[in-house]
Amino acid sequence: MRVVLRVLRCLPGLLAALALALCAPRRRIPGRRPPRPGRARPALGARLPRPRPPIVPRSAWLEPATGRTQPPPRYDDRVVAVFVHHTDSPNGYDCADAPGIIRRLYAGQTGDRGWDDIGYNFLVDRCGTLYEGRAGGVDRAVTGAHAQGFNHRTVGVAAIGTFTAGVPVPVAMTDAVAALAAWKLGLAGVDPRSRVRLVSSNGLSRYKAGTGATLPAVSGHDQGFMTSCPGAALTARLPKIRARAARLQGRTPAGRHQPAPGGRTAPTGVRP
Repeated sequence: MRVVLRVLRCLPGLLAALALALCAPRRRIPGRRPPRPGRARPALGARLPRPRPPIVPRSAWLEPATGRTQPPPRYDDRVVAVFVHHTDSPNGYDCADAPGIIRRLYAGQTGDRGWDDIGYNFLVDRCGTLYEGRAGGVDRAVTGAHAQGFNHRTVGVAAIGTFTAGVPVPVAMTDAVAALAAWKLGLAGVDPRSRVRLVSSNGLSRYKAGTGATLPAVSGHDQGFMTSCPGAALTARLPKIRARAARLQGRTPAGRHQPAPGGRTAPTGVRP
């Protein structure tokens, strides 16, 4: 009984001490900042999958009875760069006529030039509609035939029209190119504003076969080949396309260099 009475006498003091401990302000450890709420930054080299933009399938422009057998597509492991082209065709078309324009481009490349398919992986019209070009599946890293020497690990998107100096470039068109670049490059964790390393597979490019080249992740065709494509007007819009694509990936304005998955400092191209 005496022990119980002693515990009861001490109980108020114990409760008071416990209350003081719970209510006392926390000590701040020198040099340690409290966490700030905010948007999490993407990890370096991490996949940044964006929703796939709407893409019209090949069946919308390719006539069923072409009289030719489509060879099987070739694939790379991933896409680390986007080449922007223009088709060097008239600009004053109605967007409803875009499938017919693509069909004629296909006929010229597979007929007159003897290619196995249309060279561009994607095409975009002046209204911002994206079309599937080369066969093989829009979700896969299809090896195109759009950039001499740099078809591996790249995607080619062609703006339907001619965009030489002084020609207006529709905002809807460049926005669509940015959305495509954000999606395709995000699958490999590539910042659209970065530079990536590719390897030339053909001496007809600006670089000898087997030579490495560090190019913008979103490049004009003229970066890898002696050409005026995609035209001075569209080339001038590439910085804004890169910036918009980076925003669509959720990257900060300042940006940071993104090493390639696997620890390399930049994505590397593959030789055929």
